[in-house]
Amino acid sequence: MNVTGSQELREFLDGWKTDPQNAKAAFTAYMDFLAAHSGMSFTFKARPGVSYSLRARHVAQSRRELFVLLDVVDDEADNRWLSVCFYNNMVTDAEDKGDFVPSGLMDEDARCFNLEEDDARMRDYIMARLAEAARNAEKNVE
Repeated sequence: MNVTGSQELREFLDGWKTDPQNAKAAFTAYMDFLAAHSGMSFTFKARPGVSYSLRARHVAQSRRELFVLLDVVDDEADNRWLSVCFYNNMVTDAEDKGDFVPSGLMDEDARCFNLEEDDARMRDYIMARLAEAARNAEKNVE
């Protein structure tokens, strides 16, 4: 897996011990799912006390520097949750589970899905959006 900031990512994951929402399992499942696709690269940015962000990009993308932002939001020491954001045109949201965020991702409209509790159905819904966005990134839908 090609990750800019890989040492920081390893340290972050190794230090994440308390996880009552099972957000770490979801985060690593999403990361592993994306890493299994060819042509992916990642950038990890840590902002302790605020968020830890993994940004995924496909080599086919010509304009955008990412297609998904996996944010681990650091509300409290023992309460981390995920916000998974895509460019609005990269995913569908038939069940209207995402939040539309005008200019919310690199100054473009975004669709963000929050995993704030241990919810298997929402985890699966987000995974389906990841698959859709990965396909669109590979096709260079921008």
